[in-house]
Amino acid sequence: MNCSCFGAFSGQKKYDNRARQSTQDQEGDSIGKTNNFSYNELRIATDNFDRRNKIGRGGFGTVYKGILKNGTQVAVKTLSAESKQGEREFLTEIDTISNVKHPNLVELIGCCLHESNRILVYEYLENNSLDHALLGSRRTLNLDWRKRSVICMGTARGLAYLHEELVPHIVHRDIKASNILLDSNFEPKIGDFGLAKLFPDDITHISTKIAGTTGYLAPEYVLGGQLTLKADVYSFGVLTLEIVSGRSSGNTYYGRMQKLLVEWAWELYEEEKLLELVDPELEEYPKEEVLRYMKVALFCTQANASRRPMMSQVMEMLSKNVRLNEKQLTPPGFFQDSGQVTDTLLKNKSSESSTSQQMNSFPTTITQVTPR
Repeated sequence: MNCSCFGAFSGQKKYDNRARQSTQDQEGDSIGKTNNFSYNELRIATDNFDRRNKIGRGGFGTVYKGILKNGTQVAVKTLSAESKQGEREFLTEIDTISNVKHPNLVELIGCCLHESNRILVYEYLENNSLDHALLGSRRTLNLDWRKRSVICMGTARGLAYLHEELVPHIVHRDIKASNILLDSNFEPKIGDFGLAKLFPDDITHISTKIAGTTGYLAPEYVLGGQLTLKADVYSFGVLTLEIVSGRSSGNTYYGRMQKLLVEWAWELYEEEKLLELVDPELEEYPKEEVLRYMKVALFCTQANASRRPMMSQVMEMLSKNVRLNEKQLTPPGFFQDSGQVTDTLLKNKSSESSTSQQMNSFPTTITQVTPR
C-alpha cells in the first residue's frame, strides 16, 4: 500500500482542493483506482433513490439497496455535497478503503461524482447491520451465541488487520453496531471509513478534532483529543458488551440506577454477577465462554489506554482456552451524556504515563491453560 494515496490526518488542504476539483470533472472520470458509475446508472439501480430501498443512514449520508444492470446487488451511499466535512469524509473514505482488502472489511466497488452528487457504491450484505439485527425493540434476526461469537471474532480480526498489518496503520474511529455489517453467514464486515485516520510506524498518537459516536468513545480521546489505536479497542469492548447483552450502549437506564452499559458491567463484575448482563433471549450458551468475552470487553475498556490490549491480543484472549489474569484488570473509563469525565477516569489519569510511550505496554494477562 502506498502512503501517498492517503491524507486523512495530514495535508487536509489538498483534500479540499481535490473535492472542489472533483465537482468540476465530467461524469465518469475516475478517482484513484475505484470503478466509476454514472449518476443515471445509480439512479436507475435504486429506482430513483426510492425511500423503500433505504437500508440505513450514516453520519454523512443515506444508504440504498440497488441492483445494477448486470444483476449485482449493491449498497449505494449518497452524501451531501454541501457539507464541507462531507466532502472530506467522501474523499477520505475512497482513499482509505480503495486499496484495502480483507474478508472482514466492506468492499468498496466504486463511486460517482456528478455535479453536487457524491456517491459510494459498496458490496451488498444480506443481513444488514448489527444494530438492526440485535439492538432496539425490533430485532430482525435470531442471533444465537455461535453467531454472536463469530461477529465478535470477525470484527476483532478486521480491526487487528487495520491496526497491525496495514502500513500505515488505520484507526477507524467509529466502531459501533451500525457500522458492522453481516453477510449471509453472519460474518461481520467493518464499514463506513469516513472518519478513519492513519498512523505511520513512527507515530503513536495524534491530536485531532473529536469525532465518533457517544457511548463508544474512549474517555481519554474525548478528554484530551489524543487519538491512538487504543480508541478503537475501547469501542470494540463496548461493542462486545452490546453483543453479549443485546443492549445499546447509548441507553443509561441499566441496573438499579441509571448507568451506562460499561458502568453497569463493571458493577456486576465486582459483585460476581456478570451473567446477569447476558441477553435474556440467549436461552442456551456456554457460560464460561460468555464470561470470558465479557471480561475481555472489560480489559478493552479500562480507563488507562496503555493497559488495554492490542487487537491481536484480544483475538488470542477470545479464541483460546486461556485464563485471564484478572488481578491486573482495572476499572473502565466512561463518559455520561453530559460529557463530564467520571471519577474513575480522573483517578486513573493522574497515574497514567504518556500514551505515546506506553501504547503497546498492555501487561501480560494471559496464561495458557494446559488441556487435561
